[in-house]
Amino acid sequence: MTKHDEGYIKFNLSWEEKDFDFNDKDFLQINSYRNKFYKLGLIGAYPDGIGFGNISIRNNKNEFIISGSATGNFKNLTKKHYSLVKDYNIHKNSVLCEGLNKVSSESLTHATIYETNLDVNTVIHIHHETMWSRYLDDLPTTDKKAEFGTPEIAMEIKKLANQDSGIIIMGGHREGIIAYGKSLFEAEEIILNYFNKL
Repeated sequence: MTKHDEGYIKFNLSWEEKDFDFNDKDFLQINSYRNKFYKLGLIGAYPDGIGFGNISIRNNKNEFIISGSATGNFKNLTKKHYSLVKDYNIHKNSVLCEGLNKVSSESLTHATIYETNLDVNTVIHIHHETMWSRYLDDLPTTDKKAEFGTPEIAMEIKKLANQDSGIIIMGGHREGIIAYGKSLFEAEEIILNYFNKL
């Protein structure tokens, strides 16, 4: 598996291509944080056009709003670049979403964290090779055999996401790191704390 395989949707996706209720306050907040990570190069796209990284916020119960598939190619996002995950089944590797953009297979990772911790309100997935290599097996790390976008990685995340905030290194997903917290600010601070130590 190459590091750019994440550009391909590997799960069962049911997509309702329509607008969803995304209020301006939530959009401006999530988008401002997404822009920060884009500027740092932690969310973006590789030279071959494959996007990486995404950000989400809890919407209602286990529903959540997430930046859509391949949006790392865009410097500035609008509401149409986000999707609402309405339902999912980790074991069947399936997601139901609505919006004007599809969701990536990483949505199940976000879903697992929201399901595991009801106090978590945001999940941020970034890519950074130096940070990943530095903290691999030093911070909570998923089994290297568990590939991204699979039920196996979701179950690994479930075992490690046992607090209301934290960071996880994706052992089988080179460069992949996940932070989560009760707020966007909290998750950002967790990432920057380790990023600034490099």
